[in-house]
Amino acid sequence: MASSGEEPRSGSPGRAGTGTEPAAADAAQLDTAEDFEVLEEEDDEDDLSELPPLEEVGRPPAPPREDAQPPEQGAGDAAGDPQEWLDVLGNGLLKKKTLVPGQGVDSRPQKGQDVTIRLKATLEDGTVVEEDPALTFTLGDCDVLQALDLCVQLLEMGETALIMSDAKYCYGAQGRSPDIPPNASLTLEVELLAAQDAPDLELLSGKEKIQLANRKRERGNFFYQQADYVLAINSYDIALRIVGSSSKVDFSPDEEAELLDVKVKCLNNLAASQLKLDHFKAALKSCNLVLEHQPGNIKALFRKGKVLAQQGEYREAIPILKAALKLEPSNKTIHAELSKLVKKHADQRNVETEMYRKMLGNPSAANTPRKCKDKLPWSIPWKWLFGATAIALGGVALSVVIAARN
Repeated sequence: MASSGEEPRSGSPGRAGTGTEPAAADAAQLDTAEDFEVLEEEDDEDDLSELPPLEEVGRPPAPPREDAQPPEQGAGDAAGDPQEWLDVLGNGLLKKKTLVPGQGVDSRPQKGQDVTIRLKATLEDGTVVEEDPALTFTLGDCDVLQALDLCVQLLEMGETALIMSDAKYCYGAQGRSPDIPPNASLTLEVELLAAQDAPDLELLSGKEKIQLANRKRERGNFFYQQADYVLAINSYDIALRIVGSSSKVDFSPDEEAELLDVKVKCLNNLAASQLKLDHFKAALKSCNLVLEHQPGNIKALFRKGKVLAQQGEYREAIPILKAALKLEPSNKTIHAELSKLVKKHADQRNVETEMYRKMLGNPSAANTPRKCKDKLPWSIPWKWLFGATAIALGGVALSVVIAARN
């Protein structure tokens, strides 16, 4: 069966996956809930979004620009609210405007807390694409649209704000099928309802820990499909931290097995994201961690082979791909990759052989002129030296005879 993305096509902004064809193709690279069949080629060029680190937003907000103008539409303008727009990142692509003041700066939520907001999202033409009376997520974990993650931490408790966001901080170039087109800006009306500390991981039951880790993994899948590999890695790392956290609760054998399955999927997807960023050392480590738990994991074997091949280690990569092909002989992608590596390895050996021949001063037979072996360069000097030696000895003997006569 063909793998597909795990993200639903509806739900809260940022939690929903896309239904576009590129996203579906990239989803085949990921470990999802379905069985693995064919690994797709990963020859597409990386298209990394220039997303700002969330840490930069923790500072006190900059004063609004004097030339900042309210949008032509929106609830704030309809009410004639004089409040200026806050340019959150200083690039004009993400702005926040207070509609209803909150309880003060000290009531702002902190990163790592679970926050609950009321949300309404609309397109530029006023079409409502999302409404959620109580959306809950972990602030700073990139669980939702980046526009929300960046701006909610600036809200005061009870505050209602209007957020104008460029597509870059929403659904980007892919959009969200069928209701959000590519490169669509969104207007988000947000009210901060509650904020509380996240639950203690040590006290989570097996089921709760599995659900939480899977949510983070699915979020990583969403970012991978959006080609936001840095954020994908962040989500997979969070999921792995949840799975690997210590616990004061006993888990059943089935829960332990399911947690291990989540861990393996996260590591495999982590390796795929690291490969996209050419982080070969990190990707190799992720693959090896998978193979420690599942030596016959085809995706991990395939990606490890690709990592080694990218580093020019064809001799090590070929037997790994052969092992993967032995486990799944019908996999055309592994066949193609293995054939390509065998050829590259042969070419590499030919280059090395020629290099060693030149280093040792042993040119190829084709470049060596074939002449008579009895006319080697040293044969003539040897005969000349023999004759010269005989003449010299004769001269010495004659001198001795003359000296004796005298």
